[in-house]
Amino acid sequence: MATVDFPSSLPLPERTGYGLQHTSTFARTTMASGRAKQRAMFTSVPTAAPVEWILTNSQAQVFEAWFTHGIGNGVAWFNCKLQTPMGLKDYKCQFKAMYEGPELIGVDHWRIRAELEIFERPIFSKEWYLYGLQFIEYSSIIDQAMNREWPKP
Repeated sequence: MATVDFPSSLPLPERTGYGLQHTSTFARTTMASGRAKQRAMFTSVPTAAPVEWILTNSQAQVFEAWFTHGIGNGVAWFNCKLQTPMGLKDYKCQFKAMYEGPELIGVDHWRIRAELEIFERPIFSKEWYLYGLQFIEYSSIIDQAMNREWPKP
């Protein structure tokens, strides 16, 4: 993980338009016959996440100060809580480019848009795939049973 955290006083990114774009892990070459050959190029690739924050005046001030002084004008990696299929957790991120905004969207609210690069694609480990797949496939049932049946302290 990175040594700098996204400010905990700021909200999570908005869900509207949020998604992940994975970098390709393979190369594809089309042959003269029309068939193609594919080969693995990387085992670990970054993931892009377009994000948007709606901030109050004071939150926008904190964001811009953190961006400038906390992560060196967007250069440094930082830990940011993001939603992925793995759940809501901290990921090592950096800005891919300068953020857009702040854009005034109300009397005292600002929109800031950016594209973050997540250091590594958020997936579970090979061991979980090989030996624990059934626990992942049925995790919602396990979670419901644990929350309903686990004794209260």
